[in-house]
Amino acid sequence: MAMRVLNSLQLKLRPIAKSAANQQFIKTIRSCSTVTLPSLDDIPSAVYGGRHTVTLIPGDGVGPELIGYVKEAIRFSGAPVDFEEIGVNRESTPAELENALLALSRNGVGLKGNVEADLTRNTDKSKNIAIRKGLDLFANVVRCKSLPSYRTRHSNIDLVVIRENTEGEYSQLEHENVAGVIESLKIITRSNSARIAKYAFDYATRNHKTKVCAVHKANIMKQSDGLFLEVCTEMSKLYPHIEFSNMIIDNCAMQMVSNPQQFEVMVMPNLYGNIIANIGTGLVGGPGATAGANIGTRCAVFEQGTRNSGRSLVGMNVANPSAMLLASADMLNHIGLHSYGTTLHDSIYEVLANPELRTPDLGGDATTLEVVQEIFTKIKAKTKFNMEQGVQTDS
Repeated sequence: MAMRVLNSLQLKLRPIAKSAANQQFIKTIRSCSTVTLPSLDDIPSAVYGGRHTVTLIPGDGVGPELIGYVKEAIRFSGAPVDFEEIGVNRESTPAELENALLALSRNGVGLKGNVEADLTRNTDKSKNIAIRKGLDLFANVVRCKSLPSYRTRHSNIDLVVIRENTEGEYSQLEHENVAGVIESLKIITRSNSARIAKYAFDYATRNHKTKVCAVHKANIMKQSDGLFLEVCTEMSKLYPHIEFSNMIIDNCAMQMVSNPQQFEVMVMPNLYGNIIANIGTGLVGGPGATAGANIGTRCAVFEQGTRNSGRSLVGMNVANPSAMLLASADMLNHIGLHSYGTTLHDSIYEVLANPELRTPDLGGDATTLEVVQEIFTKIKAKTKFNMEQGVQTDS
């Protein structure tokens, strides 16, 4: 029975005649050129009486601790933001997860810690994936940028990983045909590939980037990754001002650790994006120093770039708060509070540039609280200066 179902699925997914398929594909791609996909500034957010409401999901591990510092940072900055906190973690029920989805959908913007997944078989599916798919957060965006005055093997890194966030190996379509034989379906569609490809080229255009690289494994996965590469290649023709290239995922991993400066914007299917974003994050300082954003047409959710929970660091006062605070700065910019977002972002980077105020993950011995307090001090100083100079803040 399982094999008949699989054969039926393969027939449905089999490419149609080349000529007709290509003609329809070209029409689909060209129709995409008339559709504007969202940038961070395009997505609506809930505003009541001049104040923005943001859904807050602390998650597991050090998430609740770091989210607490985020709330304090927002309070110190004076940003007109109220938080609707929803307690979702690995133990949460489906009803609690549904409440989180409703809150995120209502408010249009969220900030979350990572929600851990059970690694044993035959358990509930990932709540992180449920949030991304439930809100159609199709693009995961992670910028990996060298930190000021922090020496690593490679310097002057500034690359952006754009990851398709809803399908691929994360489709969670698995079944056991017979005992000990598992089939896991990887789903790649034209529509979602075109959507993420267009987002990548639009991102490059908006941010004055000159290169986009599509990462794939089309030499082996000729149908699925072949389709993704085909879509990206066709999409590139609509952006002649962008230099387009493609790279096989295993070579890309090697190039990332040997010559990461060659990359500007990288676009890829789900699993590859997870791996490459983690490599990029490791190159510039680790999970405590890089933020990420999940973008949909009606909602955006901000979090750490690598989605680590940091369970082993709970209560030790050594977790690096920078990634979560940078995510909150990105969130402030997204909802139009640019002066507050810039103040927070600059304060974080000024502290990161001080070798005496680095947590153990960056080779220092500063505590989380010491780093946070110095960031707060800089926020207050910048806010006072802006007020004295009559600099207008966002309303």
